[in-house]
Amino acid sequence: MIPKTCILIGAPVDSGKRRRGCLMGPDAYRTAGLAESLSALGHTVIDRGNLAPADHKADAPDTHLHALNETIAWTEALSDAAEKAMDDGLPVFLGGDHALSAGTVRGVANHAARIDRPQFVLWLDAHSDFHTPGSTDSGNLHGTPVAYFAGLDGFDGFPRVPHPVPQDNICIIGLRSVDDAERAALQDSNIHRHDMREIDEHGIARPLSAFLEKVAAANGMLHVSLDVDFLDPDVAPAVGTTVPGGATVREAHLVMEMLHDSGLMTSMDLVELNPFLDTRGRTTKLMVDLAASALGRRIFDRPTRSY
Repeated sequence: MIPKTCILIGAPVDSGKRRRGCLMGPDAYRTAGLAESLSALGHTVIDRGNLAPADHKADAPDTHLHALNETIAWTEALSDAAEKAMDDGLPVFLGGDHALSAGTVRGVANHAARIDRPQFVLWLDAHSDFHTPGSTDSGNLHGTPVAYFAGLDGFDGFPRVPHPVPQDNICIIGLRSVDDAERAALQDSNIHRHDMREIDEHGIARPLSAFLEKVAAANGMLHVSLDVDFLDPDVAPAVGTTVPGGATVREAHLVMEMLHDSGLMTSMDLVELNPFLDTRGRTTKLMVDLAASALGRRIFDRPTRSY
């Protein structure tokens, strides 16, 4: 394993949905020993603390789109931070709800374009997050980042996306909660998408391996966005959008180990952790273990947990 410089960037984004608590995520990861776990693997770890959103007008409380101005401000701040961090190492963004990925992916894609390499995104999530502000019934903007960084229209007020991620460069694994509007949009797209039925029937390694081969063949940069609800809520309860039937601990570790073996991951999000909903830190610890697997921890190195 080649040691990396891992840059931890806290993104206490809590504007993407109405249920509060994700703003506590970054400090929960720190308390659970993320930096120490990565250091023990030989990596250099730099913690740049928590970001704040750019200046913005206060949001009215009764609008359909929840906290629109705040989410735009977070997108601006995270995009700038992500693009700069890519020059220094492998950034790991500690969320925060999934609205943060609008900014992180925009930033890393800007960096990839600057060095003339294609950007790819692996989206590990129960949801596709492929709504636009005009299609979302809930008004929760954590359901829109994929549509945003893929360059879809309708994101008035958000920073322009100068380098959209091509739909064929996006792979979603773990789908099991997709509404009608998203389903129709996905079916009209070139996004690679794999639901839990496919994983049950054929395993999780096959679609991931195919996507990683595509990234490698293109000499691509790979951003991995890991949502807590990718996992089954029985093993990861600390998320406000629980959907039964998610990935097992073993399946999730296999994904992370394959990512490490590929050597392709260049940036990472850890999102939707709501420590307020956790049980003695078990979800936080599991997410830390998964991040460590993605960065080189092998099964014989994994600590035994006592909850």
